[in-house]
Amino acid sequence: VQLQASGGGSVQAGGSLRLSCAASGRTFSSGGMAWFRQAPDKEREFIAAMRWGDTNTYYRDSVKGRFTISRDNAKSTVTLQMNSLKPEDTALYYCAGSINRPVLSNLRERAAYNYWGQGTQVTVSS
Repeated sequence: VQLQASGGGSVQAGGSLRLSCAASGRTFSSGGMAWFRQAPDKEREFIAAMRWGDTNTYYRDSVKGRFTISRDNAKSTVTLQMNSLKPEDTALYYCAGSINRPVLSNLRERAAYNYWGQGTQVTVSS
C-alpha cells in the first residue's frame, strides 16, 4: 500500500494550494483518510479527516472555513483544498489512511491511521 501526496509549494499569505493524496495497492473504501502536518520542531498535528459512510468532515479549529477535505472515488484520491493560507500553515503535510473506520473519539489521532504518505511541503510567506 502506498500513499502519494502531491501539490505542495510556496505561496504568499492569502493564497491557495490544493493537495492530493493518491492511494495505490488497495483502497480505504471501508475506512477513512486524513491530513496531518508537521512544522519544524513541532509535533505532527491533525488537520482534516473523512470517514467512508459518514457524510461529515472533521477539521482542526484553526483551519475550519479555510480548508476542505474531499475525495474522488474514481481516481482513488483525497484532496485538501487550502484557501486563505497563513504563514502559520507552513509545514510538511502528510496524508494518512486507515483500513478500518476510525471512531470519532480518535480520528484526530495519529494512531488511528495505518498508512502514511511521504509528505509534501507547504510554505506560506507573509
